[in-house]
Amino acid sequence: MQQGYIRVLDQIHSPQDIKKLDLDQLQSLADEIRDFLIQTIQKTGGHLAPNLGTIEMTLAMHYVFDTPKDSFVFDVGHQAYTHKILTGRLKQMPTLRQKDGLSGFTKRSESEHDSFGAGHSSTSISAALGIAIGNRLHDNDKKSIAVIGDGALTGGMSFEALNHAGDSNADLLIILNDNDMSISKNVGAMNKYLTKLISGKVYSTMKTKSLDFLEKVPMIHEFARRSEEHLKGMVLPSTLFEELGLDYFGPIDGHDLPTLVKTLQNLKRQDKPRLLHIITKKGYGLESAEKDPCKFHGVAPAQSQANTLPSYSDVFGTWINNTAKQNTDLIAITPAMCTGSGMSDFERDFPEQYFDVGIAEQHAITFAGGLAVQGFKPIVAIYSTFLQRGYDQLIHDIALQDLNVVFAIDRAGLVGADGATHAGSFDLSFLRCIPNLVVMSPSNSAQMYQMLNTAFATSGAFCVRYPRGVSAIESYVSTEQIQIGKAEVVRQGVNIAILAFGTLLDFALEAAESINATVVDMRFVKPLDEALLIELSKTHTQFISIEDNAIKGGAGSGVSEFFHQQGINTSLKILGLPDIFTEQGSQDQLHALYGLDAQAIIAASQT
Repeated sequence: MQQGYIRVLDQIHSPQDIKKLDLDQLQSLADEIRDFLIQTIQKTGGHLAPNLGTIEMTLAMHYVFDTPKDSFVFDVGHQAYTHKILTGRLKQMPTLRQKDGLSGFTKRSESEHDSFGAGHSSTSISAALGIAIGNRLHDNDKKSIAVIGDGALTGGMSFEALNHAGDSNADLLIILNDNDMSISKNVGAMNKYLTKLISGKVYSTMKTKSLDFLEKVPMIHEFARRSEEHLKGMVLPSTLFEELGLDYFGPIDGHDLPTLVKTLQNLKRQDKPRLLHIITKKGYGLESAEKDPCKFHGVAPAQSQANTLPSYSDVFGTWINNTAKQNTDLIAITPAMCTGSGMSDFERDFPEQYFDVGIAEQHAITFAGGLAVQGFKPIVAIYSTFLQRGYDQLIHDIALQDLNVVFAIDRAGLVGADGATHAGSFDLSFLRCIPNLVVMSPSNSAQMYQMLNTAFATSGAFCVRYPRGVSAIESYVSTEQIQIGKAEVVRQGVNIAILAFGTLLDFALEAAESINATVVDMRFVKPLDEALLIELSKTHTQFISIEDNAIKGGAGSGVSEFFHQQGINTSLKILGLPDIFTEQGSQDQLHALYGLDAQAIIAASQT
């Protein structure tokens, strides 16, 4: 950069400032934002590749439309960093995903320009359609724009919204950001369909040139206009979106700013449901991210990238690979989270036993049920926060029929920088109340491995929930199993008994040294070790339970209910997550904030 050069980026304080730029300046701004994001995200951590791929799209949207009057609804929201920069949050970007800093997703409480909060996939069309119909009912001229990726379009909710949108006559623009990539590689018929559209650019050229020519021939101009749909049918197998009632435009290059701006200006003048199909490259402008967009989808902060201990996801990946070698009835299912769930090696080594169903959690669970009735043993690898989406299927299609399905529930408890949308705060509460489920919460990776062994070898529906992060145990592989419903006393003390659920056991042991407490690794949330609880109640006057789950309805609540049913009148202090949506920050910061560390246990023993 030349000495004395003033960055265009430094002159942008609101979306209105962008509109003062010409297209050359707009391209310079795109380049500057790309450099800024690469430098910033490598320090803070965050979603790098998705944001590098959507800079030009976001610039064009703000250049043509007017937020907050017009509404931008980003699907998932992890690609909205450029949007944050352009809407007055540039100086806060170094706080991204940190405690008290900017969210890694769109968040209504953060800015008036964030019209709808996000974090989960496939929600943008539904929300933007609601906004669009609200605009119509208010009789105003505001615009509603949904941005959705091709990966998110595999979610059933997207199809429900498209079906409604096409029949709504609402002023809704859907921008389909097609990069052939979600977090893991896309799968399914929709991906194949979009690939045909991309490869069908010859259709776009053929249509434009042929109709331009035919317009000069008055006798057949009307025939050509009426034959446009027939022409599409000859070149493409179908036009799904137009069959659903949306006007389809594209595909166009999502990194070509002049074309994006001109196209959006034209589409702004329309007021019917319409879809613009743009083609982008995930990680665009950073060669390493372009070559490996999966690796650079989300990057860790620079100071934490050197950790070589196995993560709990790695432990699961090792277990499922080892188990599949001896069991051809094992079927692995993931809703588009192959890499995140630690199954990349399994996909390669056991392709016939591996099914990625796309971003379709409900389908994943009922699909597993169908396999179970055929005598297979399905393993559904799913994040806690995404299991919420399949709750009806878990109850109705698995538990009610008492089917043999194992749920490997990753990212349980506090997840750290991803914040409230991704926190696994509620799974113990919503699982504990379902009949026919066994719910296990391992305290370390070795125990997790044994629990997975137990779940696979035993009939019925099992849930093994484990946190995000690394395990301090390097040697965890074994053939051992755990007796169902059996807890373990790991430290003997007097008067006070700490009931630890999951990996918070380490905090319990630390606190116990100060207060000479008995520590119990509960291991099972359902069924509880009721015999041990009765025995402990005879020799201890105070109980403290601790869990990384909502207090309401969680594991501690289960202990309280049991004591009440048995008529055991004893002191019980329940430590867990309060009745709020949790903040973002490091896991250590959040454990301290919500009273889930050793100091909190010691304090609870004194009240």
